[in-house]
Amino acid sequence: MGKIYIIDVTNRDGVQTARLGLSKLEKTIINLYLNEMGIFQSEFGFPTTHHESRYLRANLELAEIGVLKPIRLEGWMRAVAEDVELCFKRVPEIKHLNLSISTSDQMITGKFLGTKNQQDIINMMVEAVDAARAHGAETVGVNAEDGSRTSLEFLVRFGLAAREHGATRLRYCDTLGYDSPFTIYDTARALAENVDLPIEIHCHGDLGMAVANSIAGAKGAIDGGQDAYINTTVNGVGERAGNADLVAVLLAVTKARGFGEQYQLGNEIDLTKSWRIARFASYAFGVPIPINQPGVGANAFAHASGIHADGVLKDPDNYELYGFEELGRGEPELVETGREISTGQYSGISGFRYVMDEIEGEEAIHFRDAEEAERVLELVRYANVLAQKPLVEDELLFIARHPDIARQLLTMTPLG
Repeated sequence: MGKIYIIDVTNRDGVQTARLGLSKLEKTIINLYLNEMGIFQSEFGFPTTHHESRYLRANLELAEIGVLKPIRLEGWMRAVAEDVELCFKRVPEIKHLNLSISTSDQMITGKFLGTKNQQDIINMMVEAVDAARAHGAETVGVNAEDGSRTSLEFLVRFGLAAREHGATRLRYCDTLGYDSPFTIYDTARALAENVDLPIEIHCHGDLGMAVANSIAGAKGAIDGGQDAYINTTVNGVGERAGNADLVAVLLAVTKARGFGEQYQLGNEIDLTKSWRIARFASYAFGVPIPINQPGVGANAFAHASGIHADGVLKDPDNYELYGFEELGRGEPELVETGREISTGQYSGISGFRYVMDEIEGEEAIHFRDAEEAERVLELVRYANVLAQKPLVEDELLFIARHPDIARQLLTMTPLG
């Protein structure tokens, strides 16, 4: 029986969301949290984009020294051989790629404006796969953008060509959220049976079905004899109506009636990290968690109805499918109502050392001397300039523990 693996695409698809974005430090913290959760792979950025290169190489260095392990870090780019060459020029250490190209008649006509046909699409894709393999890529996923509006016959031809040239997965993209759980199941199963590659499921929420479609697509892939890889983003942040939410997908896989007994995750997931990553992403993106968000919304465990309140007090299982503790919730929310010292771009050494001294337990940082504290503070100031908001505790700890890598994340060198 095949297994389900999670590939989170917050740091690629999530940051493409209109009006939103993350600093390179914030993207790194997301990767650290995903790793702690046990997520299989992070689509951590764009290797062909110049301003991403230091961040990508810094995160690959974190993987090399064991800070970002066992999570895989995978870059996304167009399925164009020139893009693959540029990728390895800028980020030569990268080992995992996803190559994307549009496959639907709508996109071939409306995006390429008649300059390409289906065979041209396949030729471009296989040239890109060949280039990636020639550079030593260990895994190469091939993405059929707008797959849900592409004929099954062409998707199979596309997938078979990808496999023949060494692709390791086929990503089926419901780019416009057009699928239903019924159609995506049939397509994913047919692709698994006919292409003989693991199937990635990439769903958007334009019709409100991203999570349901992801689960149905994964079931189709496994029923077709292959592993399934579900794409998610933290809090469902993504273009237009968003992507499949990470926590909701994990809850659906593990808690939905009868599903988890037969369709299981391929690696162990620590659900208790859910609240931490959701809360950080909300702060970093500047987007509140919806009040009714599964598992992490403010009302996910709130009960007002007299019947519900009475029932849940007698036994939480009466009105809760899972406990808030399973998601890492339950600590008190602290709100400063008096004096508050925060770190920012104009912070001084006294205020900074006060903030760091407030971090207790095993996480506490103790500087050897004032000079070391000043060096870290300077990095904190730069990080605050980039983020334009106070840094959270985990960001401060990361900078203090890995100042050289933090410096790479905070360094921008424009082309010129």
